[in-house]
Amino acid sequence: MYAPERQQEILRLARDGGRVDVVSLAEEFQVTAETIRRDLKALDRAGLLRRVHGGAIPVGRLDFEPDLAERESTAADEKDRIAKAALAELPAEGTLILDAGTTVARLAAALPLEAELTVVTHSLPTAARLADHPGVQLHLVGGRVRTRTRAAVDAWALRAYGEIRADVLFVAANGFSAEHGLTTPDLAEAAVKRAAIAAARRVVLLADSTKHGQEHFARFGGLDDVDLLITDSGLSPEDAAAIERGGTEVVRA
Repeated sequence: MYAPERQQEILRLARDGGRVDVVSLAEEFQVTAETIRRDLKALDRAGLLRRVHGGAIPVGRLDFEPDLAERESTAADEKDRIAKAALAELPAEGTLILDAGTTVARLAAALPLEAELTVVTHSLPTAARLADHPGVQLHLVGGRVRTRTRAAVDAWALRAYGEIRADVLFVAANGFSAEHGLTTPDLAEAAVKRAAIAAARRVVLLADSTKHGQEHFARFGGLDDVDLLITDSGLSPEDAAAIERGGTEVVRA
């Protein structure tokens, strides 16, 4: 297969799947990873793909946001491991903010029955999982609810987070990197995440490794706003070390 033919097929795969990665493409086309990187570079220069860490996404998808059901089923095992590791970061007593996100919702579902905590969240799925928890004093932040994420946004939510202080925030992101920080596709959700970060004494980012290097439309913070990143072993030791050099502790579950 000639390079132009291979690049056309890479572009088709990226548009169909929303993302391609170097390792899988090298196996698919039986070429070296370096050859694939040159292909991605050529497609990036042509304005057809945008290179991200480990692969590429189609141009025009920086604002792409999968729906809740799709995100629930993506990297499910990794998210379960991350949620389990996050239990170690719960205070013995105190106040948590739980952001909207499928991994954070898994943490909510895993809270021990003996836990006695005050929990604040703007996520309807997370609130539903905690509504019957015997030891949780649940505070549901209101606002306009985004259909895609079931999260409250806009002025009511921003005002609520401006009036509290919490011990720990467990925050989610659609993308994270040292270069571009913490990003998500929607400006309204980014504003609420930013307010939640400002309301917490300690910030713990729960994000699976596929989100490393991804960049989305709305930036809501930098990695220097995060005290601890809990991710999975798909994040390489080298990338974890680079993040830690910036001052953020990393746990690879």
